[in-house]
Amino acid sequence: MADLVVAAVVAVFTGADAAVNDPSYRQADWLTWLLFGVSVAALLVRSRWPVAVSVVTGVACAGWALYGHIGELLNLPVMVALYALAVLGDRRRTLRAAVIAALASGVVSVVAGIDVAQPQGAPLLEMLWPLVPLLLGEVVRGRRELMQEYADRATRAESEREREAQRKVQQERVRIARELHDVVAHTVSAMTVQAGLALDALDKRPEVARTAMRQVRASGKEAVRELRATVGMLREGQGEAGKEPAPRLEQLGELAQRVRGTGAEVSLHRDTGGRALPQVVELAAYRIIQEALTNVIKHARAQHAAVSVAVVGDVLVVEVTDDGPPGDGAITNGYGLIGMRERAASVGGSVEAGPVPGEGWRVRAVLPLGAV
Repeated sequence: MADLVVAAVVAVFTGADAAVNDPSYRQADWLTWLLFGVSVAALLVRSRWPVAVSVVTGVACAGWALYGHIGELLNLPVMVALYALAVLGDRRRTLRAAVIAALASGVVSVVAGIDVAQPQGAPLLEMLWPLVPLLLGEVVRGRRELMQEYADRATRAESEREREAQRKVQQERVRIARELHDVVAHTVSAMTVQAGLALDALDKRPEVARTAMRQVRASGKEAVRELRATVGMLREGQGEAGKEPAPRLEQLGELAQRVRGTGAEVSLHRDTGGRALPQVVELAAYRIIQEALTNVIKHARAQHAAVSVAVVGDVLVVEVTDDGPPGDGAITNGYGLIGMRERAASVGGSVEAGPVPGEGWRVRAVLPLGAV
């Protein structure tokens, strides 16, 4: 549609100029109108074949000049064609077209001036007019490319923002899952074992059952307290729950006591040399020990577990060993070990887990104290 409108406008101005010529030059005849028709018809497909249309309109314009029919607007079709060639092409094609068009225009000017014994215009000036539409088209195309580049850059930036947002959402989901697992798995596992002990002893040893149920109640309260603290932390400190301090190594005694309530003996060795540890390192160590003891309760069927926390150089070494039989696969295939490794990785450390010679299982974590 745009090509049709452009061709119609060019036809009006060029046709008016072709119809009237200086009396001293050749008047419009069949050849003039033939060249006119070819030029206008070619403009109808200038968007599809800009090079071919430029050649056709250029030949028609040269034909008018060589035929002796001059006019101020007879070069309008070729100028429109050259503009389309520059807009729809690239800089290299525009440069080639500029050289060819300028040379052709200069040669036609010289030849036409000789044939009619009267110069059609200075050859140098005639070489310049084809450059005008090419330059204008190059400017328009360059601006379009620049705007497209800005649009593409904005699209890429938006895509990057979306990917970054999705990555953060995924990280947050993993963090929430890890926090809930660390808090719930240990306490609920202990409550399950304690409730089983209470059921077994309910008829023959009611005092043992009562003690076990008291521990279940205490564990439940502890679970609620930790869940509130975790929710507060996930809400970034909103409300009073967000002010609950994160677990520290000083609370390992309470953690060991809850495990002892399930019937397993837990020995605890802590030697930090009086050194103040980064809070994130203490939290990671606590959660790793908590998950390791949870596995002792759920999978190991161990009678004894040993927890060791010691500062060695610039790292905190955490070890949890038990004397239970090898795990049933849940230890290595579940989310617990994944969570421990993520905890260690968050502070630049690592976790190793596997059987020990003889019978038992060991979890060993090395956590750099340079973590912030």
